[in-house]
Amino acid sequence: MDPVTHGITGALLGKGYFHERYGRVATFSVVLGAVFPDIDVFWEAASRDPLGIVKYHRAITHSFVALPFFAMLLAWLTRWVCRRRGIEAPSWGILSLCYGIGIASHIVLDGMTSFGTRMWYPISRERVAWDMLFIIDFAFTSILLVPQMIAWIYSVPEKSRRRSVWVWICFLIAAVLFWLAAQGAGYPFRFSVDVAVVAVFAVLFFGPAVRGWGRRISRTAWCQAGTYVMVAYLIACGVAHHIAFERTETFAEQNHITVQRIGALPVPPSWLDWGGAIRAPNGLYESEFDLRQAGPPVFRFTPDSPPDPYISRAFQLPDVQLYWQFARFPSIMSFPEGEDHVVELGENRFTDTRPRGPQPFTYRIVFDAAGNLISKGWLTRGVLRQHMQRVPHPGNPESQGQSQLRAP
Repeated sequence: MDPVTHGITGALLGKGYFHERYGRVATFSVVLGAVFPDIDVFWEAASRDPLGIVKYHRAITHSFVALPFFAMLLAWLTRWVCRRRGIEAPSWGILSLCYGIGIASHIVLDGMTSFGTRMWYPISRERVAWDMLFIIDFAFTSILLVPQMIAWIYSVPEKSRRRSVWVWICFLIAAVLFWLAAQGAGYPFRFSVDVAVVAVFAVLFFGPAVRGWGRRISRTAWCQAGTYVMVAYLIACGVAHHIAFERTETFAEQNHITVQRIGALPVPPSWLDWGGAIRAPNGLYESEFDLRQAGPPVFRFTPDSPPDPYISRAFQLPDVQLYWQFARFPSIMSFPEGEDHVVELGENRFTDTRPRGPQPFTYRIVFDAAGNLISKGWLTRGVLRQHMQRVPHPGNPESQGQSQLRAP
């Protein structure tokens, strides 16, 4: 889940359940706790390791095992700062609870994405991925933000009309930008749906002004109502995931596919859009479908390249072994490129099955004709930036995988 949505989640929970009784410091603590786990991106950047996103991201700071330690430490630091600044703050126990709830919300939401999170690290290094939400979900973020904006609009009666207009305009612009981004990325999103969403925003922002009923509802009540809607949306996503998984499983059974791994993956822009993925011993089956369509999904098959010495040598590299542990629905391609030979490993849990160049998390290994390693790393656009590393010494032991190791 994106950091902005994590912060908005923390704000909703803090305003709905802590602000009225414990004040702003408690709300701030929930918000900071909700964004804190992503501090590991600094470790990833500092490591200068191309595979840092796999090694360091969503590990110890995203773990329920370490949550109590971080919550209590942050609570102590907050109390210390408040004492020095003369700011009234809740007790250390209450602040620890606030931080714990914020961090827990982050871990749970990341677990609902297809990227997953190592929520029991270091006891278990397995990534938990419930495949219920796309990493950026505009509908989910709106559900979190709208009740907070309504509460702000009607908190000052004499400013409510002007505030409602400005907030609606901001959401209108955001909806149009989201529609343009979806079109540019190739995801199906009808403009009529965007118009309907903007109309819903108008009702939500202007409707409470009728007879002034919106002014009689407290911020706490608005945010608690938003929490209930958030939970309902997550339940709906869970039901949709179950239906999508059943369709994918039915295809595998009807076609007698030997399944190594199977999943239903969320696809933007709607919670009704899904992708099916089936990893078989010889390749990958993929599909994209809309749950509103009654027909069975159509899958396409991408075969792996036949085993060869280059694939065998690639899988002797520690980085490739780490990548293979990270990948859930990988593909293996081996092909010549000029005088060199390339082994390309693709991770397909973030694709909508339409070829548009390198997919996210594409890892490439390049050998010369003699089988010496030349370069390795993320392909351009593999993780939104190029991380190919040239190996300076062709005689490097890492490039001398002479034994024939068959790819998994």
